[in-house]
Amino acid sequence: AIAADALGPDRVRAVMMPTEYTADISLEDAEKLARTLGVRYDVIAISSVFNQYMTMLNPYFEGRPWDVTEENLQARIRGMILMALSNKTGALVLTTGNKSEMAVGYSTLYGDLAGGFAVIKDVYKTQVYALCRWINECSKENPVFPETILTRAPSAELRENQKDQDSLPDYSVLDEILRRFIEDREGPEEIVAAAFDRAVVDKVL
Repeated sequence: AIAADALGPDRVRAVMMPTEYTADISLEDAEKLARTLGVRYDVIAISSVFNQYMTMLNPYFEGRPWDVTEENLQARIRGMILMALSNKTGALVLTTGNKSEMAVGYSTLYGDLAGGFAVIKDVYKTQVYALCRWINECSKENPVFPETILTRAPSAELRENQKDQDSLPDYSVLDEILRRFIEDREGPEEIVAAAFDRAVVDKVL
C-alpha cells in the first residue's frame, strides 16, 4: 500500500507464494488487497519446489523432526524467487519485516530479509496495524485492507496452525518492552518495574 501510494500502482507488483500451509483466507485477502490497490498480482506456488528440496535433503536430515529448518526453507525459496524476478526485470524487492520482528530476530536470513529496501523497518508491529487502520479510515468508501487482515491472529504460515504468538509475547507487550529498551534506553530493571513480567523482559532483551 505504501509503495503503491509512493510510486503509483502501475509500478508495483505483488507476488503471492503459497504452500499447503497458506490459508484460503490469506489467498483471498491478498488478491482483494492487490485488486483494491490496482497493483499487478501474481501467484507462484512453491509447494513443488519445497517438496523437491525436502526429497533432496531428507537423507541428510537423518530422520530428525520437523523444526525451524523446514520453516526457514520455505521463506528462503520465496526470497530466491523474488530476487530472481528482481534480477530479470530490474524491480526492487521490498522486504516485509517490521521493527518488532527485526529487533527480536523473528525473520529468516536470505528469506523475508532478502531485498533492497525495508519500507517498514522502523515501524513496530502495533504501528503497522495502526497505519493500516488509518489508511482504511482515509478511504472509508473503499477500504484498502480487508478487515480479516486486521483481525486475524498474525502468522507466518510455515507450519500447520502456526501463530506468531507461539514464539513471541503479544505484540502490544513486545512493542512496549522494545520501545522502552530501544527508544527510551531503559534497562531491564526499569522495564520490570513498569509492571512487566521478568521472564518476558529477559526473553525479549
